[in-house]
Amino acid sequence: MHNVYYSQSHKLNEFVSRLKADFRVFVPAVKLAESGKEAEYTYIRLADDAPLVFNPYRVIEPLKAFFTQFAEKVAGYFRPDAAPKQEEKTVIFGIKNCDLYGHKIQDFVFLEGVEVDAAYSLRRENTIFISGDCNDFKSVCHCLAWDVLPYPFEGFDLNLSPLNEGYLVEVGSEKGRDLIERYKEYFTPAKDAQISARKQKRENLVNRLKKHLLPQNLVAKDSVQKLMRQGYHLDTWQQFMLTCVECGGCNFICDTCHCFLLADEKEGQQNSKLRAWDSCQYVNYARVAGGANPLKIRTQRLRFRFTKKFDFFVDNLGIPACCGCGRCIEACPGKIDLREVLKDLAKKIEIKA
Repeated sequence: MHNVYYSQSHKLNEFVSRLKADFRVFVPAVKLAESGKEAEYTYIRLADDAPLVFNPYRVIEPLKAFFTQFAEKVAGYFRPDAAPKQEEKTVIFGIKNCDLYGHKIQDFVFLEGVEVDAAYSLRRENTIFISGDCNDFKSVCHCLAWDVLPYPFEGFDLNLSPLNEGYLVEVGSEKGRDLIERYKEYFTPAKDAQISARKQKRENLVNRLKKHLLPQNLVAKDSVQKLMRQGYHLDTWQQFMLTCVECGGCNFICDTCHCFLLADEKEGQQNSKLRAWDSCQYVNYARVAGGANPLKIRTQRLRFRFTKKFDFFVDNLGIPACCGCGRCIEACPGKIDLREVLKDLAKKIEIKA
């Protein structure tokens, strides 16, 4: 059975249009950018027969927004006697490998703990990932620093690789296989020459990205846990804290951040349970009922964000909780650059040693 297929652009557009009959379909769309700035892409729900836009790099929104909403009522999910809420079947196009990597963290938190999050699990089950190779990158992209390639090899249902007047379509799961079988008139088995051409395009982009990252002198992935532990008391945290405005933007835009707050919301004579995204940069993030707060100082909260990503997850999952997408760098009004924080720690630890 074939694992890689080819689809001409017009046939793939017909395939996307057909999907609308059975799924909510989200596709990338170009967001108008200011003159001289990089183009941005955002998710929209496909509502007409407009052609599919292939985004050259990741969209603005983190993938987690489809699975844990910014604020939602979740009472029904936490009542054992409540029937599970019906979730619409969804197809998401344009996912990049950094998002797939980041979603490993979300799956670990919401599916692999002591309790499985029912809302997350149901949405995950009803969602199909149609990812795509990157054929360009943004100035903040640094996925290679985390050993994340700009094309996926796992975690997708189908993956699209642009090639000539169409796309190579790789099957990554049974869900993807079912789609190919269901809409087989739009796909033909890929030829060896097409697969070789894809390999060459991927290698060319990796080489371009390496040249882009080389002057940045980024820290090695395997050294970050050491930096967190040996740099815990360094003045790096105080230095970068000075421009932090505690907006939480770095957390909300991050593909791996996952903290949430549960609160009661009164509705008539009953209370509903509201779940909202939370930020470790908020002053009340770690405050407990008695009023104590182990992260009362802004410096502590900034450091906590880094130690969670680069110490806790290395210990518990074996990988850092960063995919190199650069979203937090773009979102920060204080211009705090995660890459520069790590480089500052490395420089001071080396000098100290």
